[in-house]
Amino acid sequence: MGSFLNFKQDNRKYFLWLFLVCLVLFVANLDVVYVNIMEARNFISAREMLTHGNWLHTTLNLEPRYEKPPLPTWFTAVSMFLFGKSLYALRLPAVIAVILLIFSSYKLSFLILKNNFHAFVSSLVLATSFYVIFSGRNAQWDIFAHSFMLLAIWQLFQILESSKINYKKWLYVGLFMGLSILSKGPVSLFALFLPFIIAYGFTYRFKGFSKQLKPVFLALILALVIGGWWAAYIYITDLDAVHAIATKETAAWRHRNVRPWYYYWSFFTQSGMWTVFAFLGLLYPFIKKRVSNLKAYQFTLIWTLSTVVLLSLIPEKKARYLLPVLIPLALNTSFYIHYLVTKGKELAKIDKWVAIFGFGLLGLIALVFPIYSFGKFYESSMAYPFNFWIQAVVLISISFLIFRSLWQKNYKQSFYTSIALMCSIMFLSLPLVKGLYNNSQFENLSHLKQDTSTKNIPLFVKGYIAPELLWEYGTAIPVLKSEKDVSTIQKFGLITQEDISKLLLTGFRIVLKERIDLNYIVKKSGKGNNRLITQLYLLEKKRDSTR
Repeated sequence: MGSFLNFKQDNRKYFLWLFLVCLVLFVANLDVVYVNIMEARNFISAREMLTHGNWLHTTLNLEPRYEKPPLPTWFTAVSMFLFGKSLYALRLPAVIAVILLIFSSYKLSFLILKNNFHAFVSSLVLATSFYVIFSGRNAQWDIFAHSFMLLAIWQLFQILESSKINYKKWLYVGLFMGLSILSKGPVSLFALFLPFIIAYGFTYRFKGFSKQLKPVFLALILALVIGGWWAAYIYITDLDAVHAIATKETAAWRHRNVRPWYYYWSFFTQSGMWTVFAFLGLLYPFIKKRVSNLKAYQFTLIWTLSTVVLLSLIPEKKARYLLPVLIPLALNTSFYIHYLVTKGKELAKIDKWVAIFGFGLLGLIALVFPIYSFGKFYESSMAYPFNFWIQAVVLISISFLIFRSLWQKNYKQSFYTSIALMCSIMFLSLPLVKGLYNNSQFENLSHLKQDTSTKNIPLFVKGYIAPELLWEYGTAIPVLKSEKDVSTIQKFGLITQEDISKLLLTGFRIVLKERIDLNYIVKKSGKGNNRLITQLYLLEKKRDSTR
């Protein structure tokens, strides 16, 4: 692992610039976007680790929460303990994980390409890909699993390219594979590691690998021990809850978000600003004459397509599950971009037109975006006029630089300016997203502990409650299972989406009804996500029910 920060074979400026780009992309305005459902589950479990000591038997509202392994939540809990409950603190571990992913990609790319600049291009493409940015700024499980797995792949590639047995590197392979499993089970093994093995086998073969069988066995044992000990512990100590959760998840896996096999085949669009180049990078007949290292290109192409094929076999499909595809896709896309920026004026006419279209589209976006944001985020723009006009000037300047570089056929400048475009949007434009928060009826649960009508009154929940609401409230809320739970209570609050008349709370009368709506954004029709809307009732025991 010492080679991770070894600058002798790597150009220092690439490391520095890559790190600065990562800071802007993943740290700037980290607290602007509100907490989503996946983050809320993670944050609640982390909070209950600190307040109730549930580090092994992980919980959500003090109910068993074993659907996901605990490593990312442990990281979140530690960050919460050290730095508080700000969104910067809570999302910090994910930011570190994604930066680790980007630098692992750089090191792996250099091993494959033997070219610092090409590895730099590849890593910048990965860092600025849409879903990488999304995942790196959200405290979810995926980014941890794939980051650790890419570290394992980087170490494994070094072993495969050497004829020597290196137990230390095999130890790292087992360690990082185990941490990946402890982050999200075998997901990354299936979606990132297995496609890598398939691609390597087809392209480079496994020459002399028979000598490595003993350390392979030891690495696998280590990975299983690190990755599986928690699952084994939970199975032994809380078998009933494991069975209940497994039954529920199995049924959901079969019926929830089931998509056709071809659902993922627009995967290259998830690279965002690189969609045009990503698509062309997949066209083998077009690209094969434009790469200096054909075998490396074949390897990244097979790795990318193998990942998509394997993910397509799983019935449940979500766009965010495409994150592991973007890792080899960025490397695959970089071949054509590297070709454009290094050949420059020597390019054939068709390549010049491709560069004009691909980079020119980004220049057009930079030109139009300030106008669009002024209309879309008008109130926010007027609330922060200095911020708006600065972003307008910067983006229009970037647009000018992109078009000028295309006119001069300086495609390296076109590429770098495109990176600056994404950095500028994240740094200057992202705060204007608050202009979309248009729900005039927005109300969360955080006020209940201060309001005189609900202060010091026990609160219960019946049925479903959105994790985001639970997180905003600040502590766990007991589940009301029957009227016996409140038989000795004179007054209590109840949060529920159910029809209260059917809850059979015959001994109580309603003295207050309040609508809780955590939708930050509502449609033009005034409707929001019903999942985030619930009712708060204040119930008081009837006088004739006090005996």
